[in-house]
Amino acid sequence: MKIKQYRTQFIKELSPFYDAYEAESFFYLILEDKHKLRQIDLALNHELVFDENDFVIWDELLKQLKKEVPIQYLLGKTNFYGLDFEVNENVLIPRPETEELVEWIINENTSPAKNKKIRILDIGTGTGCIAISLAKNLPNAEVFGIDVSKKAIETAKRNALKNNVDVTFMFLNILETEEFTCQFDIIVSNPPYVRNLEKVEIKKNVLDYEPHLALFVEDTDPLIFYRKIASLSKNGLQKSGKLYFEINQYLGKEMIDLLENMNFKNVELRKDIYDNDRMIKGNI
Repeated sequence: MKIKQYRTQFIKELSPFYDAYEAESFFYLILEDKHKLRQIDLALNHELVFDENDFVIWDELLKQLKKEVPIQYLLGKTNFYGLDFEVNENVLIPRPETEELVEWIINENTSPAKNKKIRILDIGTGTGCIAISLAKNLPNAEVFGIDVSKKAIETAKRNALKNNVDVTFMFLNILETEEFTCQFDIIVSNPPYVRNLEKVEIKKNVLDYEPHLALFVEDTDPLIFYRKIASLSKNGLQKSGKLYFEINQYLGKEMIDLLENMNFKNVELRKDIYDNDRMIKGNI
């Protein structure tokens, strides 16, 4: 069968689950990953065909997509801030909103002084996407990442090697940590922040397949991680150090109050590309 014909069939079979644009994007992601062919290649050569072995691969992927398994998990990779990352069921799939947080940190902390070193800690590192992107774009930075999941740490280490950066990843349960053994110039975290009451808003591909450990908090104490990290940061940050968070879009005011009540200065709340309260920063 010609690839162009299969493309039409592929999109049609996914139509009960995804809109046509998303189904088409899946098709071209798989085409490039499995066959090293781009959309332009297919446009220029309508006679390209799949053989029988190709159909085995494609039909299995189609079966999984109908179950709404995330395409990133099926391909085992995703792109974040211009870098390639391995993803698997042990880590969250990095989001565009988190790229905005990384951009904010880079823009505020790029120093013209080549000998000025900064030390950064990423709490709840997951894939390592924040830590690795910062290490890649802030050459003066010494970057550390911690996570409560040992399998996530293993994934992050592989991603650091893949992207040729030096990041120190460590297993640590932040809720059981009394204090940090050294100080940092920047502490950043994208901790679990989705309340159980918000599960009704979560799409099936996220709810059924991404790790709940990294997603959800109890309704009764949704700021548990923020409060703990902010408390540790009081002594864990150098003088004039900065604390950055990605936050629950519904809890912007509560986060401002939390940081200001803990005497953080210059507290700033920012919206993401979807106009939701998503990022906050405070200075020591």
